[in-house]
Parts: sequence; C-alpha cells; structure tokens
Amino acid sequence: MTSNPNKPTFNTDRSRLFKDRFAQFGITAGGIMVLIALLLIFFYLLYVVQPIFESAKVEKRASFNVANADQIVGLGVEEQTEVAYLLDKQGQVNFYSVDKANFGKKLETLNAALSGQVTSFANSAPFQGHYAYGLENGTVTIVKPKFLVTFPNNERKLSPRLGYPLGEMALEVDEQGVAIKRFAFSHYEDKTAVIALTADKRVVFSSFVAQENMFTGEVEWQVERTELNIDGRIDELLISPDTTRTFVRSANQIYVFDTRYPSEVEQIQLLSANEENANIVSSQLLAGANSLMLANDNGEISQWFEVNTDSGREFQKIRSFETTKQSKLNIFTEFYRRTFFTTGQNGELGLYYTTSEAKLWQGKVSDGAIEQFAIAPRSNAALILADNKLTVLDVYNEHPEVTWSALWQEVWYEGYPEPGYIWQSTSASDDFESKFSLVPISFGTLKAAMYAMLFAVPIAISAAIYTAYFMSSELRRVVKPTVEIMEALPTVILGFLAGLWLAPLIEEHLPAIVGLLVLLPLGILATALGWTKLPAAIRHKIPEGSHSILLIPVVLFIGWLSFAMSESVELWMFDGNVRQYLTNELGLTFDQRNSLVVGIAMGFAVIPTIYSIAEDAVFSVPKHLSNGSLALGATQWQTLISVVLLTASPGIFSAVMMGLGRAVGETMIVLMATGNTPIMDWSIFQGMRTLAANIAVEMPESEVGSSHYRILFLAAFVLFIFTFIFNTLAEFVRQRLREKYSSM
Repeated sequence: MTSNPNKPTFNTDRSRLFKDRFAQFGITAGGIMVLIALLLIFFYLLYVVQPIFESAKVEKRASFNVANADQIVGLGVEEQTEVAYLLDKQGQVNFYSVDKANFGKKLETLNAALSGQVTSFANSAPFQGHYAYGLENGTVTIVKPKFLVTFPNNERKLSPRLGYPLGEMALEVDEQGVAIKRFAFSHYEDKTAVIALTADKRVVFSSFVAQENMFTGEVEWQVERTELNIDGRIDELLISPDTTRTFVRSANQIYVFDTRYPSEVEQIQLLSANEENANIVSSQLLAGANSLMLANDNGEISQWFEVNTDSGREFQKIRSFETTKQSKLNIFTEFYRRTFFTTGQNGELGLYYTTSEAKLWQGKVSDGAIEQFAIAPRSNAALILADNKLTVLDVYNEHPEVTWSALWQEVWYEGYPEPGYIWQSTSASDDFESKFSLVPISFGTLKAAMYAMLFAVPIAISAAIYTAYFMSSELRRVVKPTVEIMEALPTVILGFLAGLWLAPLIEEHLPAIVGLLVLLPLGILATALGWTKLPAAIRHKIPEGSHSILLIPVVLFIGWLSFAMSESVELWMFDGNVRQYLTNELGLTFDQRNSLVVGIAMGFAVIPTIYSIAEDAVFSVPKHLSNGSLALGATQWQTLISVVLLTASPGIFSAVMMGLGRAVGETMIVLMATGNTPIMDWSIFQGMRTLAANIAVEMPESEVGSSHYRILFLAAFVLFIFTFIFNTLAEFVRQRLREKYSSM
C-alpha cells in the first residue's frame, strides 16, 4: 500500500512547544514559590514566638570573698550589673566591680552621714532604690547609692556616689527619742512615711510632707505622728510605696491600716493568714504593692490581694505556691513584674511568677544559708551573700508572664473580683500588670466573622442563584460585573463610612434598621406573591429574567417607610428612647460601634467574593442536566434544588469558605467600626476586638522583643492557623462534594 503524497502532514511548531513547556514550568515554579512563601511565613512567626515559651535559667557568674560578711545588712547592684554595693551596720557602703574584667575589685568605700548609733536597717520598694538606717535617738536617715557616668578618653566610667533623697538631716520619727528597733519606710513624690517599732514597744506611724518656705526658699517638713494600738509582739512592718497602706505582722496575724490620712490612721482588716499546723515566717509586698505575699514554715507561699465583697474591699487568699519546707524562708520581689524569689537556710533559690501560678526555676546556689539577696533593676541578674561570699547570678527570665494557661485560660488578676479572660496590654501606670489572654480577641474574630456571614451569605448566595439561573443574559452581563467591581472598593472606605456614618445612623434610627431587616424580606415575598396573582397578559409584558427590576421601587419604599415610622415606633413601643429601654428593661448594653454595624459593613465587603464564586459555580452547571430535568417534567424550582444546587454545591461551599476567610482576616472595617473592646459577649449591640485589628492597633507601639511584641506575633500565628484550618476544611468538603456529585 503506497502513501498519498498529496495528504497533508501535521508538524508541531517548535515555538509553540517551547511556549507550552515554558508556561508549564512557570506555573509549577509559581505554585512552588507560593508554598515556600507560606512556609517561610509560618516558620518566621514560630521563630519570633518561640522565645516566650523558653524556660527560665539561673547561672552563676562568679564569686568573691567578703570581709565581715556578718555585718552586711543590705545589697544592691546598678542597672548594667557592673558595680555592686554592700551596706553594713556601721553605715559604710562598699562598692565592688562585678564586671567580668575586674570582678571582685573594691572600687570605693563611702560613709553615710549618721547622727547616732545604728539600731536597725530597712530598704524601700525595690524600684525606689532607697535604704535607711534607724538610730538610737529615734531618727531615720535615708540614703541612695548613685553612679556618676563619665567618658574619660572615650571610655565609660562609673563613679560611685552616696545620695540623700531627703537631705543629710535625719527624720525625727519618734518625738520621745527612743531607739528604733524595726521600721519600714517609703518616699513617694513630696511625701515620706515611716512606720517604726521603738525600743519601748510602741508602734509609731510618722508622715513627713515637704513644703517650701515662700520667704527663705528652704524645704520644711510638716510632720504628723500616730501611735498604733497592736497587741502582741511585732515581727514585720511593711508599707506601700505610695504610703496609703501599712501592714504590721504580729506572729500569725496581719494588721492592715489605711494611712492615707496620717492623723486618722484606720485599721481596715485583721488577717489570720497562717495555715493549719504552720506559722508565718516572712512577708513581702509584690511589685505594685497590690498583693501581699506570705511565707509559712511548711513551705507554702500565698498571695493575698483585695477583692470586692459585701463588706467592701477585703484581702483574700488567691493562690499559693509550694517550695521546700524550712523555718527560714524569705521572699524578694522584682522591681516591676509580678515575679518573686525565695531564699532559705538550705541554699536553695526559687523563682516564681504569681499571676500564671508558675514555678519558673528552683535550684541550689550555695552550700550555706543565703543571708542577703538583691535583684538587678533589669531583673537579669541577682546578688546573694552566702558562705561569706558575694555571688553574682545571671538570670534569664525574659517572659515570665507568658504561659499557656495565661494565654488560654481564666486568670485572676489583682483587683478583679474573679478570674476572667482579659486582654489589656498597656496602661499609664508603672504598677500595671499586662494581661495577655488571647481568648477575647480570638472570640471577637469569630464573632465579627459570624455576624458578617449572617448578613452576607443569604444575600450573596441568593443573588448568585438568581443571576446565574433566572436572570436574562443581557441583564446578567450588567449585574455581575457591577457586583464584582464592589470588591475593588477599599475596606478602609467601608470602615470609615461604618464608623462615622452608619454607626450614628443605626444609633439614632435603631427601630428603622430592625424594621428594614424584617420588612425587606417580607416585602419582597409579598411582592412576588402579588405578581403571581396578576393576569398573565400583564406578567408577560415583562421580559423573562428581568423581574428583579420591579423590586427596586419596593426596596426604596420599604426603606423610606421604615425610617419614616422609626420615631413613632420608638415613642410608642419604647417611651421615646430605645437605648434606655434596652439598658433598663432588657439589661443589654448598647455601644454605638457594635456587632450590627460590623455585620452590615463587613457583609458588604464579603458579598462580592461569595457572589462571584457562587455565581460561576451555578452558571457552570451543564445545561444538559437542567434541560433533562425539565424534560422529565420537573419544575424550575425542583430542577434548581435537586439538580443545579447539588451539582454546584462544591463551588458554593468554596465561595462561603472564601468569604469566611476574608471576614476572619479583615482589619480596617473591624478596626474602625467595632470600638475595639476586648470583651466576650455575643450581644449584637456590643463591639469586640479581633486578632487582625489588635495587631494593627498595638504593633506600632510595642517594644521590639518584648512579651507584648512576641504575643502580637503569636496572635498573627493564631490568625494564620484559623485561615489555614478554614481553607483546609473548605477544600476537603469541596472535594467530597465534587466526588459525590461528579457523576451527575
């Protein structure tokens, strides 16, 4: 058999083959790059977040011998942990280098200007950095080690100094001049308060207020003194940094005094705080002075702070910590954080964080008893005096407030009546304790998405079905691009309109908005029912698929009617004030920027996404399926429900999940229209704070590397996981639906 020379041959164009292969390579590479980008985002978020879950560590830097260690009454270290100072019973302050280059070198010895023999010693709250000597003549002298920073020959040099915050003149605490055996003090702004136990067993509270003489310019002290009546021995005295609270421990009882008005000192509570078969051995005020820490000889340390009760604010035991049982257990608190250390005669050091109820570290740091202890201002180092040696410890404890329970479980914070989920990262006060619960902002994210989807899904899906299945092709070519172009509208514009226009409108015309949500569906159904009752001659005048145009005047009329009747309905049903009715009668809080505003505004942002994908899915259903159903006698609605929607269900579900992912990650609308209140309430009249909005608001103000900064990245990671789960679930369900209905 011979070949026909005139038969045409088909040769593949080499350029087309090259283009096909190049396109295939480009698409594959693009997909791989997208996956790599997602993985890089995932691992970068983990890289930033990981340090907040690292365990605390305490390591020895070095030690040196200290002469006359039994005479040392106080320790301290400057901010850079380069120079340590030791205060002894004679009023001497010795400065030593604890820098690695000259560790243990004695730099200088300074003597405090004392007017008598020392009988007692005390230190203030750690962040104040004050130390004081009680003298045999009933006076107190306050000193503060300082450091002058100079740069000779371009080298940084620290020169020790000894300052006197109140001047070198001693404060006369006891008018009778009796020796002070034990005391506590605080210097706050222009006020200094001292509570002292004298040698004749009197407890004296003295308040000194500085006033400048208008004629001489000299500072004069206005003094008020009050004796406190306390039965029994006095073991410890404590005073809050702002001088408003004073605590006196007598054996196992704690006397709490209100010392805001020195001339009218009032006992506000008596705590019997010891546990059964245990005795209190030491007490201390936590940073911020809102909590009282008590240590028992059975190894238990308890935290007490004021809680609102029927009798007013009272100190209650909130939580406890277990450590080694020992008769001498001391508590030392950090400067600002709610972290505390424990020391004892067995040489063990414990590190705890109160709010998260976490034991961060415990270990043996000396062979003998720890006699003195001090924490560095930055909480990155500590000094211990034990075995006649001064040891410097490096402390690695950057994020003690972050634990899994603090992030995701209820926490009882100082001053709150009960445990709760609270996000409050900043405050104007140094005493503030950051609260980093991710639960309320995760809840707000889901709440905002839920209300947006409740508004968007019925409208978008119904519009998509009507456009793809019922609308004429001419009208569809106009409507579909018009709705899709709405997606190009910046969400910041929607958020701006929602916050500044829609929110006040809803607040002023709340009955009208509720009326619209109810009357519009009813009006549309009534119009459709009325249309079916009209004569066929009239109905046939409207082209098939163009009936939706008839609803435009209906929607406009119902909108006008709702707003026209709003004031009358409010006056008739709610006594002229619907907000007051909601608050007083129903117990509902109404915020101007609430979930209703967010649902409507974010619904408009999500509708184009859901509509476009769902409309394509419905329109892409093969015509032979619907035509076959109609040919077998099914009505259009039966065909739509039993054939078209089932076949298009994978695409419709994908549309809904894409819209949900968009709603979960939305930032600007919820940022501008919610009020950003991190509360947990499903009420449609209250706002929320979402993960995305929280990141946008607080990231610019967070300190790089801080716990706040890393938790914001953790919030971004949680948001990433949310969207990943939603998209994975959507793809899984879509594939199952596709497999189920692909045979149709």
